[in-house]
Amino acid sequence: MDTNANWWRDAVIYQVYPRSFADSDGDGMGDVRGMISRLDYLRELGVDALWISPFYASPLHDGGYDVADYRSVDPRLGTLDDMTELIDQAHARNLRVFMDIVPNHTSSEHAWFQEVLRSDPGSAAWDRYMIRAGKGANHELPPNNWKSVFHGSGWSPLTDSKGNATAFWYLHLFDSTQPDLNWENEEVRAEFRDILRFWFDRGVDGFRIDVAHGMAKESGLPDYDYADGEPELLGDQPHAPFWDQDAVHDIYREWRKVADEYDPPRVFCGETWVPNPERLARYQRPDELHTSFNFDYLQAGWDAAKMRKSIDDTIANHSKIGAPPTWVLSNHDVVRHATRLAPGFDNDTRLTCEVDAERGLRRARAATLFTLTLPGSMYIYQGEELGLREVSELDASVRQDPAWHRSGGTDGTRDGCRVPIPWSGEVASFGFNSGSSSWLPQPADWAEVSVAAETGVEGSTLELYRDALHLRRELAALGKGPLEWLDHMSDVLAFRRTAPDGSSVVSIINLNNATVHLPATWGNEVLISSSDDVALLNTGGEDVLAVGPETALWLRDAG
Repeated sequence: MDTNANWWRDAVIYQVYPRSFADSDGDGMGDVRGMISRLDYLRELGVDALWISPFYASPLHDGGYDVADYRSVDPRLGTLDDMTELIDQAHARNLRVFMDIVPNHTSSEHAWFQEVLRSDPGSAAWDRYMIRAGKGANHELPPNNWKSVFHGSGWSPLTDSKGNATAFWYLHLFDSTQPDLNWENEEVRAEFRDILRFWFDRGVDGFRIDVAHGMAKESGLPDYDYADGEPELLGDQPHAPFWDQDAVHDIYREWRKVADEYDPPRVFCGETWVPNPERLARYQRPDELHTSFNFDYLQAGWDAAKMRKSIDDTIANHSKIGAPPTWVLSNHDVVRHATRLAPGFDNDTRLTCEVDAERGLRRARAATLFTLTLPGSMYIYQGEELGLREVSELDASVRQDPAWHRSGGTDGTRDGCRVPIPWSGEVASFGFNSGSSSWLPQPADWAEVSVAAETGVEGSTLELYRDALHLRRELAALGKGPLEWLDHMSDVLAFRRTAPDGSSVVSIINLNNATVHLPATWGNEVLISSSDDVALLNTGGEDVLAVGPETALWLRDAG
């Protein structure tokens, strides 16, 4: 196992959504032993670590993000011994292991919340959660106007264990089965410090923190002005009394002390949705989190000006505190970028809109290749290396996203990016298991984009990812080298990165829908490109680099 304690600063980490990755026992749901069976695939892909979405005991009202027991493995997915083997087997392949931790809320089936139902107001059990008396003469109204990001009220009436009504309500910024914890309660804080140690002691290398901008709520729980519309699923409203409160940083200072108890120190990455890169950088101060996802860049879309501004702002703000940026294009909560970047995609009608899938994949390949050359670390979501599209045609009867049900079927796209990935074969389940079923149905056209179908095929998306990831490790300039922009024309982004040894790499992305001619002096060797539309030409006696539409490439600098 590599002993470099700073490995995370420029790592590529692969997100595994356990239920949809690999199913070892044929029950239609991915599991821990399925993950173990595919570790060699991840090693050969060229990633440095895997991040595993929740596998804890859960009633699965929100895909495992409703945790009933943080020190267990859901029996449908495996055992603690299985997890120990997974960690050991990953380390044997020089792969680090990140886990998900969900600290903003528990499941309503967690022992703590069940104790609330059996206890009286004012008890220690009640103080662990955000429980308040209702408004109105009979307490029939919620304590404030906060809404759930899954639609509807953010409060539900609290009933006792016999189903009798009380005068109290409990806060749930997500589903009603996910009551928010009270992070002003020292017992809550101590419990999670212990949970961190429980998994760190078992060899886990770090945690991705769900809703890392949450937990702390503004004192007094004031109403929020919803004049700008409903809360987004990912909760990035500016100045909301339930997001990005200054008190959340005190929690992470406590957690960082726990992580630093270990040798090598363990690592944190936050799911941190905040209004701008300046606010994001505050989470990466030296005594807090190591990294946070840069969602500002994800939201920039296929837009050169927005991409460049996000890159510049992110690097500038992170450099002030000595932290590396973290880039991401897809994950388990957003529309896959092969669909999201496609012409015709409309975020407001994303459940039904038709897109140009061919160009969407072309753009996704280019965006990934370009992003891999940015300073810092990057996360890859399972299946994006196959070029998988968003599965928007799922029938209402199979959808499980609580936002779908709470919105009456007008929202809730997360099922579409969580469909189990294809490994081999011509019919479902495409090697996901030994049978034909999976917890979400796979589209028939996925036979063409399975791991087996793309392996060894020149130009396939899988081979592009493999080549890029291995090349990224070899090129010293893509480690700690600074970024220098090369300005040329609109809708073309290009920069040079130079290593301490003087070697340089130039990264280019052409966001135009037409071929552009760029200076051949930028580089004399094409190292890799997202399409075949790249050539060195002589036009009018001048050497130029012709880059096809919606194409990215890396050049070895001519020097």
